[in-house]
Amino acid sequence: MIRDRTLEARRKLVSKLPITGEILRGSLLKRVVRHSKGCPKCERGEGHQVCVLTVSYPGGRTRQLSVRRERVPEIRQWLSNYRELKAAIEAICELNHHLLRPDEAAPKRRRKRT
Repeated sequence: MIRDRTLEARRKLVSKLPITGEILRGSLLKRVVRHSKGCPKCERGEGHQVCVLTVSYPGGRTRQLSVRRERVPEIRQWLSNYRELKAAIEAICELNHHLLRPDEAAPKRRRKRT
C-alpha cells in the first residue's frame, strides 16, 4: 500500500517536470561599473549599472557573463526553470530512496537455528 502511494506521488512529480531547454544554472547579479576617466556620470560617482550572470564550476572557477538589460526577464525565467527542475529531481530521488527500503508490510522471515 505504501509502495503504491509512493509510486503515485513519483508519477505526479514526473508529470509536472518543467521539461524545456530553457534552463540555466547560475546567479544573476547587478553590478556598478565605473570608468577611470572621461565619463561625467562616473565622475559624479553614479557609475553604470550592469547585469552579470555568474556560474561556478568545479575547482573553484567562476565564469561571469555580461547580460543585456532586455534579456534579464528571460534569464530570470530560465534560472527559475532550473531551480524548479532541480527541486523536482531531488523530490523524485527521495521517493526512489523510499522505494528501495524493504516493504514494511511484508512479514519478516526468520532463519531457523540448527
